[in-house]
Amino acid sequence: RSPSTSSSSLKMSYTLDPKETAALFIEFQNEFTTEGGKLHDAVKPCLEKEGTLANGAKVLEAARANGLTIMHCPIAFEKGHDEISDVPYGILAGVKEGEAFLQGSWNAEICDSMKPKEGEMVVKGKTGLCGFKSTNLDFLLRQKGIKNVVMCGFLTNCCVESSMRTAYENGYKVYTVKDACAATSVEGHEATYEHNFGMFSVPTNAEEVVGAMKA
Repeated sequence: RSPSTSSSSLKMSYTLDPKETAALFIEFQNEFTTEGGKLHDAVKPCLEKEGTLANGAKVLEAARANGLTIMHCPIAFEKGHDEISDVPYGILAGVKEGEAFLQGSWNAEICDSMKPKEGEMVVKGKTGLCGFKSTNLDFLLRQKGIKNVVMCGFLTNCCVESSMRTAYENGYKVYTVKDACAATSVEGHEATYEHNFGMFSVPTNAEEVVGAMKA
């Protein structure tokens, strides 16, 4: 393994200026997070291994307490999922066939422990994998003068990874919080962290990132 791409080789101490930092919470929605969600069973082993929900809430509360810009990035589709191709393939085929993340449904709601508070922004327009591609995320970040983006959420190797890569290429300093993310397999989650995150972000964890906010 090349040391240049190893997550462990990129561990570093860092501090985060609240005025220049956004905490981005990707798809903390009942579909993933809560019993009864259509994708909850798929992510449950990873949730339990990492403590994703508790750590996500820890990062959120610290971000609130320290005055970071907070952004929630849900995904949702209108009835019929016409936003997705009539001949879909890959992960979006499963989303459409399973009628997941239906706009206005309990499934698409942000879970209780991560509900936005007044003054926190909810990214609009996410109907794909990357948090930037179909949304106003980059506009919001630029309007707030953000230089650093702390990422938590679902799925580690899908929407989090896609968003991380784009944020990196857009010139943001990205921090990916491993134990506040989850995937549909522990193996996929671990592999993404180990081999990909270090190329496009500073891989970190909830304890480190909370400490960096307070430094």
